[in-house]
Amino acid sequence: MASKPSISFVRRAVPKKGNVVVFSAEQGEMSEAARSCDPSGALQRAFPIADFSGKFGASVELIAPDGAGLDRLVAIGAGKAASLKEHDWLKLGGAVAAHFRKPADVSVIVDLPGLEAGGSEAASLAAGILLRAYSFEKYKTKKEDGDGKPIDRKPARFTIHSSDPVAAKKAFAVADAVSDGVWLARDLVNEPANMLGPVEFAAQLKALEQLDVKVEILTEKDMKRLGMGALLGVAQGSVRPPRMAVLEWRGGKPRNQPVAFIGKGVVFDSGGISIKPAAGMEDMKGDMGGAAAVAGLMHALAARKARVNAVGIIGLVENMVDGNSQRPGDIVTSMSGQTVEVLNTDAEGRLVLADALWYCRQRFEPQFMINLATLTGAIMVALGQSHAGLFSNDDELAGRLAEAGLATQEKVWRMPLGAEYDKLIDSKNADMKNIGGRYGGAITAAQFLQRFVKDTPWAHLDIAGTAMGSPSSEINQSWGSGFGVRLLDRLVRDHYEA
Repeated sequence: MASKPSISFVRRAVPKKGNVVVFSAEQGEMSEAARSCDPSGALQRAFPIADFSGKFGASVELIAPDGAGLDRLVAIGAGKAASLKEHDWLKLGGAVAAHFRKPADVSVIVDLPGLEAGGSEAASLAAGILLRAYSFEKYKTKKEDGDGKPIDRKPARFTIHSSDPVAAKKAFAVADAVSDGVWLARDLVNEPANMLGPVEFAAQLKALEQLDVKVEILTEKDMKRLGMGALLGVAQGSVRPPRMAVLEWRGGKPRNQPVAFIGKGVVFDSGGISIKPAAGMEDMKGDMGGAAAVAGLMHALAARKARVNAVGIIGLVENMVDGNSQRPGDIVTSMSGQTVEVLNTDAEGRLVLADALWYCRQRFEPQFMINLATLTGAIMVALGQSHAGLFSNDDELAGRLAEAGLATQEKVWRMPLGAEYDKLIDSKNADMKNIGGRYGGAITAAQFLQRFVKDTPWAHLDIAGTAMGSPSSEINQSWGSGFGVRLLDRLVRDHYEA
């Protein structure tokens, strides 16, 4: 994990040194606390010159006047103060972090005219700073900049000035844990495939034991004994052996059924014999975005001591071309006993999830199962990259996911399931086939998964457009976004904790 910025909370005061960030509402209106940080009025005089009106996300930056004792003054627009929501504060935190990519001491005045910003607002702002500050520079070896000066990769230090620093610190403990989970998910997605195979991924998951997560790793031998022919068929073309990780966090009452999250972990997807085009294949290192999200979520739940019993199941394979690869037309037997005719070896994620879902349902009998997968390009055709596709057999679960998506802005859009789609994956030679034809590809993939959940409440999140290569935002500049961690943590927090 990259170095995080340090964040502390203090009672609101006038900073005497370093850099200062204040917020402005519409029409350049600032609070008394913000104005006190600029006694000469230089910042406000710059507003009309810079055409700054306090519009949300806009900014003005000045070198501090002589004698002020400060380095820089930054004003960031917050728009209509009365309408700011939790995610708006997160984005404002991202706007703050964008100004300080190098080592610096930064004081942030959380105050707006007509709005008493308290602990929750300060904590959300701080979380936004952390999320925006993430960068993946693990493999950069350059030591000097263009002028021959040493590159200092240390993060900035932020001091948040709030009316209630005690409440802010308490709220931030939760936000910090969730942000760490997002960072972990981003790190995993950004790792190159030569460094992160199934065995290496499983080894990283063992680190969760430090947070009291029980981690069990199933080997290829274990999965053969369990009859996971669908998952093992995908893995057989790679020299790297498959793994399945079973993660358990027991924060709830012992008698409570767990909630369960299942992740597709194809560490690299060549497409197998149904090989992908060369252009863009490098992005298939991110075909384990669902697995990364589950890992990040389990980290978040354990780190914040969530009062819930949760299970994470992660199927880890590599889909490669080899003399031992499964062929189009092969028939495999899943752990459920159902047979699958593999017509396209590039429709492999659903085969991995089929055995993972069945194993989870059979072993843990959870309250619900939610699987995450970078499953289909078809979902991107339907929804673009601003929403994940949501498929579910349970209206209540689907509704709660949609609410959590709006709260976190990790948005989902419910897609249809139905018998007319299900028959498209019936096979003449086996119980089902792994593709359903040209149309409705995201739907037929979901119909395939539904055959392995029986009557357990279940939701499938197709995150192909949101987990990797998604548009940058105020709180994410990374290729791997960590999508799903904040969404599912919010779902658990709002509805499933004791």
